[in-house]
Amino acid sequence: MAWNEPGGGNQHDPWSGGGRRGGNGGGGNRGGGNQGPPDLDEALKKFQDKLNSMLGGRGKRGGRGGGGGGGGKPRNAFALPGLLLIVALAIWAASGFYLVDQSERGVVLRFGKFQEVVTPGLQWNPPLIDDVRMVNVTRVRSITQTQSMLTQDENIVSVEMSAQYQVADPRGYVLNVRDPGLSLENALDSALRHVVGGTDMIDILTSGREILGTAVASRLQSYLDSYGTGIRLQTLNVESTAPPDPVQDAFDDVIRAREDRQRTINQAMAYANAVIPAAQGQAQRLVEQGQGYRESVVAEARGQANRFNALLTQYQDAPAIMRERLYLDALSDVYGDTAKVMVDVDSEAPLMVLPMDRLSRGTTGAASQGDDGESLDPGLLERLRSSQSDSDSRNSNASSNGIRREGR
Repeated sequence: MAWNEPGGGNQHDPWSGGGRRGGNGGGGNRGGGNQGPPDLDEALKKFQDKLNSMLGGRGKRGGRGGGGGGGGKPRNAFALPGLLLIVALAIWAASGFYLVDQSERGVVLRFGKFQEVVTPGLQWNPPLIDDVRMVNVTRVRSITQTQSMLTQDENIVSVEMSAQYQVADPRGYVLNVRDPGLSLENALDSALRHVVGGTDMIDILTSGREILGTAVASRLQSYLDSYGTGIRLQTLNVESTAPPDPVQDAFDDVIRAREDRQRTINQAMAYANAVIPAAQGQAQRLVEQGQGYRESVVAEARGQANRFNALLTQYQDAPAIMRERLYLDALSDVYGDTAKVMVDVDSEAPLMVLPMDRLSRGTTGAASQGDDGESLDPGLLERLRSSQSDSDSRNSNASSNGIRREGR
């Protein structure tokens, strides 16, 4: 028999260090000097006895004092259901704890009605009463759509757009719409068709893509706010815009022609920027030259007028002298810049021609060059001078004997 079996013959256990003491007929390790640890089997049996007594079961047979089969307490009909209810309540309460992540918000529905939005951390809600729906409010979601639609000028264009969004209102995202993703797709399609339908195709394909994206984003956000979806649009990108495939080559030609047109315009603008400043500078120079010429002419006219006024004053003082002076000045101006030839005719002498301009040049050197490159003889010059003096003396006595002619 085992050492720890109650009522057994082996009365020595490993902890007591001695035999059984005392004469009680009860089971083991109750001696006065037993200081060992409690008996696990005996403690378990005691707990079973207490549980049976609570449930109204029969007590342990063969109790101490030699009693044989004492009667048990009357059974309690509500004890077992009460115990099961307590255990069920404990399990139910423990299952109500949950953890809300930092990137999430919990929408609490009590019997299907909105109760509150819980923040991150450890939370508790009564199970089977509250329904908690977790919504991630930091994750960026995206959708992409490709649609073919009519433009304002009744052409077909294919537009591909992508939208990125976040959940801004967890309550609206969970309760206001049945399928937020489908609602967003429908709203994007509606906004895109509305904007494209009011724009020409050439603008959509070329320079109007940025304007198209901005207009669609603004209209789409207004749709989402009016629906109460709780979605906040982050970005909206126009991925591509293209005409239908059968006319793709023709539109490529149009785009190339527009690029050539813009390049030609840029070249013309560069040429204009180079030529216009030069022309403006030349025009300014001509204007300044005209102004200078005008000022010089006006100044000269004023000087001549002042000179004439001065001469008029002198003429009024001595008219005869001023007329002679003006006459001599006029002759000097006329004959000073012209070639002169003197012809002397005498009845007894041959015809003599005196080139006055050559004579004036010949006096400055040993030999004088003519207009035709021929030189004059110095002896001839002396004879010409002597004949000229004789002719002058004869002309003073009788003017009919000689004729003086002057000409060019």
